[in-house]
Amino acid sequence: MSERRIGIVMNGVTGRMGLRQHLERSIVAIREQGGIQAADGTMIIPDPILVGRNELKLRRIAETYGLSRWTTDVAEALAEPDVEIYFDSQLTQLREKGVRAAVEAGKAIYCEKPIADSLEAAVDLARLVRDSGLKNGVVQDKLSLPGLRKLKRLVDGGFFGKILSVRGEFGYWVFEGDWQEAQRPSWNYKSEEGGGIIVDMFCHWRYVLDQIFGEVKSVYCQGATHLPARWDEQGNEYAATADDAAYGVFELEGGIVAQLNSSWTTRVFRDELVEFQVDGTEGSAVAGLRNCRVQHRSATPKPVWNPDIPATENFREQWATVPDNETFDNGFKVQWEMFLRHIVDDAPWSWDFVEGVKGVQLAELGLQSWREGRKLEVPALDLGAK
Repeated sequence: MSERRIGIVMNGVTGRMGLRQHLERSIVAIREQGGIQAADGTMIIPDPILVGRNELKLRRIAETYGLSRWTTDVAEALAEPDVEIYFDSQLTQLREKGVRAAVEAGKAIYCEKPIADSLEAAVDLARLVRDSGLKNGVVQDKLSLPGLRKLKRLVDGGFFGKILSVRGEFGYWVFEGDWQEAQRPSWNYKSEEGGGIIVDMFCHWRYVLDQIFGEVKSVYCQGATHLPARWDEQGNEYAATADDAAYGVFELEGGIVAQLNSSWTTRVFRDELVEFQVDGTEGSAVAGLRNCRVQHRSATPKPVWNPDIPATENFREQWATVPDNETFDNGFKVQWEMFLRHIVDDAPWSWDFVEGVKGVQLAELGLQSWREGRKLEVPALDLGAK
């Protein structure tokens, strides 16, 4: 069987997301399974070149995963003759420079979100990429989660009837770093370094809401920095200048109201780290990362409010589990495989830089809403003529 090896410049693999989700669980996993099959039967084999700022970390990562190519020089990596794709999972402030270099080198581009640290910069990048004619994509991993894929299946099948509302809870307690090590890097809590949960999660919520339930039409956001002091990786105390919690209300197309809470300062009392409850005229569903449960109108019980006696019903037992009906793979890996087929076979791909701009737009509007204490409309994007 013939092979097609595709060189991929992977910039930012020394970071947690770039290393674990994109390199280890996606690209290395695809290589270990022998690649993925193209339409003509050819096996597509990704061949990564690791790029980062720390030479020692790069060498260790390459040795761990049996890879031979790494460099601290992006231009050197982009100049390799077999390179077809540039991937970026750096800090957001560094992303624009990398993407522009990839465009100049004529490479397809796939990158993490946010695609830029401001809406203006994101629009400029999207225009640049669009006008270059290069294939491009932005990671939208939540859409490939088993729980949300089951939820999308319910929406597409008409299970809910008219959808009325969506309620989402995301988050967990991120330790401050003094008496227990923090699970997230310190830059997440520094606005001057691109941190903040609104910038992080509103980019996710935009594509989840838009592509599963309906286009976002307005946003009201209340942010908070609940923990003003944290400790960094060297054990030094620092002032947390970025928001660590966000409480958002979104109006969607069709009159759907979505309420989404995002927090790194909450302790988990739910089945999964993120859960969405969708209520409709014909039924409701609760979906997490992997599982999804439903309650149809015909099976809805009739509770009566009586605070004077203990609850006599086990409400969780009144819901049915949605079956898998398919084998679910890692969401990041699924999207990598789709993007590789897009490159080789021109297979359908809808998550381009314009979708990335929408996420940055909603994050900026969320921050503005918080500052001004008011609901804001989400205007249509204008990227200008090609």
